[in-house]
Amino acid sequence: MSEHPDRLWRNPEPRAGYDVVIVGGGGHGLATAYYLAANHGIRNVAVLEKGWLAGGNMARNTTIIRSNYLWDESAAIYEHALKLWEGLSAELDYDILFSQRGVLNLAHTLQDVREGSRRVNANRLNGVDAEWLDPDEVRKFCPIVNTSPDVRYPVLGATLQPRAGIAKHDHVAWAFARRADELGVDLIQGCEVTGFRKHGNKVIGVETNLGPIMAGRVGLAAAGHSSVLASLAGVRLPVQSHPLQALVSELLEPVHPCVVMSNHVHVYVSQAHKGELVMGAGIDPYNSYAQRGSVHVIEQQMAAALELFPIFARAHVLRTWGGIVDVTPDASPVIGPTPVDNLFVNCGWGTGGFKATPASGWTYAHTLATGKAHPLNEPFALERFTSGALIDEHGAAAVAH
Repeated sequence: MSEHPDRLWRNPEPRAGYDVVIVGGGGHGLATAYYLAANHGIRNVAVLEKGWLAGGNMARNTTIIRSNYLWDESAAIYEHALKLWEGLSAELDYDILFSQRGVLNLAHTLQDVREGSRRVNANRLNGVDAEWLDPDEVRKFCPIVNTSPDVRYPVLGATLQPRAGIAKHDHVAWAFARRADELGVDLIQGCEVTGFRKHGNKVIGVETNLGPIMAGRVGLAAAGHSSVLASLAGVRLPVQSHPLQALVSELLEPVHPCVVMSNHVHVYVSQAHKGELVMGAGIDPYNSYAQRGSVHVIEQQMAAALELFPIFARAHVLRTWGGIVDVTPDASPVIGPTPVDNLFVNCGWGTGGFKATPASGWTYAHTLATGKAHPLNEPFALERFTSGALIDEHGAAAVAH
């Protein structure tokens, strides 16, 4: 868009108090604010963002949307997200450029084939669209993938989710922000939370660089920094922060019809609406709060892309970037209350944050409005780390964390 984001909504001064304060003005925070107002009629809400709205991980993702997760709990919340995505442009009255072009997850080994077949069956049992394609069907669906048997990692087949696809990430954030603003939510940029006001074990407000703000409830939704914020209230979260890198090529004519992912060679590639190839891989292995990563990660994912798409050998890299993601030990999110009264958290999405945006906002808004978990986010409570009811999506999520 040519219009500067600051002109899309009001920039109010913070009031003395709100029913709900959301810390983090990215996709999840903005979606939560919108659904608080739209679904629950709670409009005395402030979204506090230390930088500018959607300037963090929301601006640094690779736009992929899918729900083909293995475990029942994950499939349920991501499928709810996908169903919301399918009507989001109409609901928010804003074109988010949602394109259901399909996502292929390639299999290169016998173990890949077994895992893919298992996930297809699990998806179908959960009402999620899923198909198994043999190499000829892969070639027909995505003709530019190298399906020759005479390569280092031959394509033995693939899973396909036809309803999956991509959306324009900044459009998604601005759409939620516009509608939340229209419903009376205060979106406050340049407002950094530096601490919490507490009465005993209850949070009653936040300290910010703009002064104290009282709150009935406080919801954290700051990807990559949730553990830092929670620690200010005396809560230790089971998350670690890692850099996550991606890149885009120069603009090309439309040639790539879908999204292709491969755990084995470790890359995923799509083509954006403007024409650039969008590539990503997994998180950098080390902990960091820096929005940059190791050069070798970029080199390896470009090499992996050329294994799958020799047609791109002469394409030029336009730019690379890094975000920060927080990852739990079981690679599944944490959504719900903390041991501190009136303090709630939404974090740990790892590489799955963008695709979950509407369902994350929907369920988190329910939790903040009622003080109780929505059935879809109830399995993702902090208590699972003491009960042992882990939802381990490592590898099973069709992406290598």
